[in-house]
Amino acid sequence: MTNVETLIVGAGISGLATAASIGRGANLLVLERDEEPGGYCKTVKKDGFVWDYSGHFFHFKHPDIEAWLKARMPGQTVRTVAKKSFISFAKRMVDFPFQKNIHQLPQEDFIDCLHDLYFARQPGQTQPETNFKQMLYARFGRSIAEKFLIPYNEKLYATDLSTLDRDAMGRFFPHADLTDIIRNMRQPDNATYNATFTYPEGGAIEYVNALLREVEPAALKLGESLTSIDLTNKVARTTKGEYRFERLVTSAPFPKLLELCGVPFDPATYTWNQVLVFNLGFDSKGPKDIHWLYVPDRARSFYRVGFYDNIFDSPRMSLYVELGFPRDARIDVAAERSRVLKHLSDEGLVTTQKLVAEHSVVMNPAYVHITKQSLGEVARVKAELAAKGVHSIGRYGGWTYCSIEDNILEARALTTGLGLAKAWPMTKQA
Repeated sequence: MTNVETLIVGAGISGLATAASIGRGANLLVLERDEEPGGYCKTVKKDGFVWDYSGHFFHFKHPDIEAWLKARMPGQTVRTVAKKSFISFAKRMVDFPFQKNIHQLPQEDFIDCLHDLYFARQPGQTQPETNFKQMLYARFGRSIAEKFLIPYNEKLYATDLSTLDRDAMGRFFPHADLTDIIRNMRQPDNATYNATFTYPEGGAIEYVNALLREVEPAALKLGESLTSIDLTNKVARTTKGEYRFERLVTSAPFPKLLELCGVPFDPATYTWNQVLVFNLGFDSKGPKDIHWLYVPDRARSFYRVGFYDNIFDSPRMSLYVELGFPRDARIDVAAERSRVLKHLSDEGLVTTQKLVAEHSVVMNPAYVHITKQSLGEVARVKAELAAKGVHSIGRYGGWTYCSIEDNILEARALTTGLGLAKAWPMTKQA
């Protein structure tokens, strides 16, 4: 039995940010089941290409945090990029977000969208907004909803949007009212929460490495999985030992945490999707001046394509391609690869280029399904666990939709609230 004041489960951004906030010299351990840290922020380097497990471009709103991280990336070029994102619609590129750029659509589609948008917002036409799909119809009308917002998000979440909470995407959903949409026809303003992003030449793992610089090597234990948590005696059991803790901070998926703690729950409360990511490297350049392409067409297997090469102006096209699947789907990666390559050609993204390097990974869970039931249960059970010294944080630990910077902010808030924060800008309130 090892005694530890703070036991952290998960060496992704949330767990490492927690450890970095507490600082060196503290009595803490970080357990990670994988053989390397990073979680979904791992980076793959192959044949001169640099890919993440998925597109992890960082959108910092707190300069102190960004500066601290950059200071711990010696020798790294970190570029700040103004995002250029488009939607593939009717064989043309439409500026993102769709709802603010309907004037770029073919005339008939534009008239449909503007007509339905206008009448959806007329007095006496108020529609219910008890779920995500209803919110889309009520705020944007049938045409905008059915031409982009519903098909795209159903491909992403791999579920019926009527099962999701109205605010399932929170601040990440680009809302716009009629005035915004009309104004955008003459004075374009397509800024969203991630209008600019930063990205290091070594990939997202460099942000993980920056956090690791503030974690003592002996405090990180890799290849060690949690098997159970005894809430009464505050003992965590793993594949390699037992740890008595004063407090435990975990970013494990929330339903998995409940299983480990022996807390009864209804599995139907917690649902999610899988995302299959193909990282593809080609021998020559493809489309320029684009970082993201959103693809609502249900005939295409993927919902989004990202262009790494356009961040650093590299001479060979480097893509990540994302496909959404239900959580219980059995994914035939080889078959999906063939479909992706065909559909990239059908989209005109790949023409004469030859594929020279590739990598794939299945993220499971990927996007959690935020419902009214999950919101209530997570809040209730998290409070009960916190009272017993177990704190669940991060996208999966909090069963929420958030950014990587949000994970860092949450770690700062937690360690500050517990009186543990002693290091870096996490001790400051931005």
